[in-house]
Amino acid sequence: MKRLLLLLNCFVALHLFAAVDYNVKDFGAKGDGKTLDHIAINAAIEKCVADGGGRVVLPTGTYLCGSIRLKSNVELHITPGATILAAPSSMKAYDESEEWIGPAYQDGGHTYFHNSLIYAVGQENVSITGRGRIDGKGLTKKDTEKGGNLQGGSIGTGDKAIALKQCRNILIRDVTIYRGGHFAIIVTGCELGTIDNVLIDTNRDGIDIDCCKYLTVSNTKVNTPSDDAIVLKSSYALKKPVMCEHIAINNCVVTGYKLGSLLDGSYIPEKVNWVCGRFKLGTESNGGYRNIAVTNCTFMYSSGLAFEEVDQGKMENIVVNNITMNHVHHYPIYITTGCRNRGPKERTDVSYGGDITISNVIMQDVDSLAGIIVTGMPGHPLRNISFNNIRIHYRGGGTADLAKRQYREQGTNYPEPKFAKATPAYGLFARHVDGIDVNHVTFHTMKTDYRPAVMFDDVKNASIIDLKAPDVEGVEKIVGY
Repeated sequence: MKRLLLLLNCFVALHLFAAVDYNVKDFGAKGDGKTLDHIAINAAIEKCVADGGGRVVLPTGTYLCGSIRLKSNVELHITPGATILAAPSSMKAYDESEEWIGPAYQDGGHTYFHNSLIYAVGQENVSITGRGRIDGKGLTKKDTEKGGNLQGGSIGTGDKAIALKQCRNILIRDVTIYRGGHFAIIVTGCELGTIDNVLIDTNRDGIDIDCCKYLTVSNTKVNTPSDDAIVLKSSYALKKPVMCEHIAINNCVVTGYKLGSLLDGSYIPEKVNWVCGRFKLGTESNGGYRNIAVTNCTFMYSSGLAFEEVDQGKMENIVVNNITMNHVHHYPIYITTGCRNRGPKERTDVSYGGDITISNVIMQDVDSLAGIIVTGMPGHPLRNISFNNIRIHYRGGGTADLAKRQYREQGTNYPEPKFAKATPAYGLFARHVDGIDVNHVTFHTMKTDYRPAVMFDDVKNASIIDLKAPDVEGVEKIVGY
């Protein structure tokens, strides 16, 4: 009898503590792709919250939706065969953008969250999981009437697929996002989070991590033919400079194929845009970046790695390791500081960058526009930059007159190598740097390049060990060392 009572008590305990599922169809969702279902989904979420939390489940079907308001202790689970389809703006199904009082130094996409397909503000223990799909068909897209520009922010329609602001302990796992709008995923001012095994094929930015700490992005594939793939930012969205720190990016794939061709398996390279794919810090950089690790990632038909601190923050303690790239647009690696200073005029800080190490990188078919770029500012150098075990295969073909070209100071310019145009060295151009180590670095060129392989300008405490580059008659291999 005692044993029977013990088993009965265990059964009751397991029942009491078992996760509770809330099927959205029990709340009136149709899943027919025609009926607006976000009202029913939000009702399921509210019931889940009232009961102390659980899992809101979307079974097989297509759920036409406006704004879904995610709440604390709720897991939104999109099962295989289920799709959340963003409603067109004509249906007026999205929440109005929140009011912003005072100057907005950041872009509109970083200012407004309520007009998103799925959003949460100030919540904790929120999750979006499942092998289903989020299709942002009705979200922000290219405005063909304005020259193909990508719009975003508060424009009276759904803007982003997933937007989380000032949330704690977040999880996004296993979902597929197609046509994610301004941002497929944006997390701002969030702490403790994981984005894992997510597949994104989108028309603008893939993942933006802004003013966050203790976040991991892993095992994720991001196709962004028209903008950045994985981006860290530290904007003024929280009305103060907040550092983005303790972020780990690992085992990810970045591509620049035509929209949808990663998902359907056709893998058609997109025509080179001003940017296509890439991992980036910036350009929104008021708070800065610290303790960032990027490891074991691969890139195809993408722009290179960009580290940009131009808004008076600090960029430090950055480690990049085990990276492969093929078909690289415009530049391989770009590290810069500048004085765009988009923030309150009373700030007196100067942008700073230092202690950045990039190791074990192989790049094939790299654009001949620019080599590795490392540029600080006059009187404010980048410090302690290290390149180890790097092998880059450039297309080459640079002319001798480019070696005499005066490369622009970053200053207040928008930090983008395409706009600065060709560097006077094809392999590595460094200026205003105090402490740079170049160890076991090899440059190849498909065509003869008549620029130096390496050029230093206002560089102190430099070390070059085992640099390999083609010998070109009449061209000095290293200048300024």
